[in-house]
Amino acid sequence: MDTYIKQFLMFLDAEKHASPHTIKNYGSDLRAFARFVGEKTIDDISYLTIRNFLAYLKEKESLKTTMSRKLACLKSFFKYLTRENILKTSPAAGIATPKRERRLPSFLEVKEVEELIEATQGITWELKRDRAILEVLYGSGIRAGELVGLNTEDADLLSGMLKIRGKGKKERLVPIGTCGTNALKTYLDARPGFSDDRSQPLFVNRHQTRLTDRSVRRIILRCGKRAALTKEISPHTLRHTFATHLLDHGADLRSVQELLGHANLSTTQIYTHVSAKRLREAYDQAHPRA
Repeated sequence: MDTYIKQFLMFLDAEKHASPHTIKNYGSDLRAFARFVGEKTIDDISYLTIRNFLAYLKEKESLKTTMSRKLACLKSFFKYLTRENILKTSPAAGIATPKRERRLPSFLEVKEVEELIEATQGITWELKRDRAILEVLYGSGIRAGELVGLNTEDADLLSGMLKIRGKGKKERLVPIGTCGTNALKTYLDARPGFSDDRSQPLFVNRHQTRLTDRSVRRIILRCGKRAALTKEISPHTLRHTFATHLLDHGADLRSVQELLGHANLSTTQIYTHVSAKRLREAYDQAHPRA
């Protein structure tokens, strides 16, 4: 199994241009499956083996989203093995994907975003960096992985645009707004050791090396505590907030899809939820008998 897993992960990187995040997750899921099957060879794995693995996950109270992701990973893996003529048929081919729960994404109100960003007030270059990170995430809706992958050359401060390399290494341009542009300029002016080398990482730590996804998550949690926010927040919370606020203020779904880098419009549609307050306001404004 280990040999085939390594080959599959190399295939994802070289031919499918999967993101490092996807490759890491697929590797983790496949190694978990390999531990479950134990001494079985690849030829011993059957439809029932995979069904038993899903039952095992369910007993562990795994979320349906987790089970769906692991099954999708196994389907891709066994499809690759059949394509390479290692297996004649895929044991995962006929297994239905568990129906996913449609959970509404959490998001912040405008006032909460302002409080979060104001929690970065200070004179140190690290605080200016933290403010720029929050402004860019909220101003563009990009993923944490996309943020930490940015180089200086990807930021055009004159136009206020970023060049993003998203999933599947697809590139797109996104605006970051006036506040994001100004915060980025302030950070770069204060950053120690900043040079004219346009290929250097845009966001760095105290050792002047590229920030990681985990570092960005810690920065946001720290700012949330300073702002005394009661909601759980993460980089993805700001992405949800970006999309929600755009749609609430009249942006069309296709534009938001393009900005978020979603391949399918159905992925973006989850953001069309509205609060009871907004529903009431719309009703009061539109209904003749309100």
